[in-house]
Amino acid sequence: MAEARVQLNVEERAERGSAAIRRLRKQGLIPGVIYGGGNEPYVFSVEERELRRALTTDHGLNAILDVTVDGDARPAILKEYQRDPLSGRVTHIDLVQVRLDRVIQTAVGIELVGDSPGVREGGALQQVAREITVEALPLEVPDRIEVDISSLAVGDSIRLEDVIVPDSVRFVDDLHETIIVTVTVPTRVEEPEEALEEGEEGAEVPAEERAEGAAEAPEEPDADAAGDPGTVEG
Repeated sequence: MAEARVQLNVEERAERGSAAIRRLRKQGLIPGVIYGGGNEPYVFSVEERELRRALTTDHGLNAILDVTVDGDARPAILKEYQRDPLSGRVTHIDLVQVRLDRVIQTAVGIELVGDSPGVREGGALQQVAREITVEALPLEVPDRIEVDISSLAVGDSIRLEDVIVPDSVRFVDDLHETIIVTVTVPTRVEEPEEALEEGEEGAEVPAEERAEGAAEAPEEPDADAAGDPGTVEG
């Protein structure tokens, strides 16, 4: 559970615009905004290493962040973030302020545990869902959801209704229709039999070809009727 709260030190961002944002990133700062809680959106910048520290705890992206704004600590969660497509570095974050006594909806990652007997028998493991949306109090949101596949045989599936979570956590997605993981029968590719070469024993010649061959074959001369072309009877 995301019981621990992580302090996130930010500074108000006075300058706006793309040029100002580029300058911040060159300085190792990440621009961001926090909104919600009935307050006006608050734009800020945070050191990249400070953000990494806050989001790489055991609670990951579901950590409750205590963001200090105007001397007041606001509990917030990471709503979304943007990455540079080439470097993979975070370029912007959005935080949303939450009340610790009100439930929130958020996505939680799924982790498969155990060893599937279906995979040992040659089946193909397919994880259909890698995260699932839950509803819970901010401090009750699980860090991850573990799904045990140790009884998953070939042809079996685990649906959301089969996953056990604490009573304080409720799934938002359809329990019966949402498939988490399945083990499918591997597809077999059969090699075509090599065709027998022409004239090879056992090769069947079509009837049409046999008929054409018989019609085109020359008749053999009658040995008794034919004379020796090199002699003349006298």
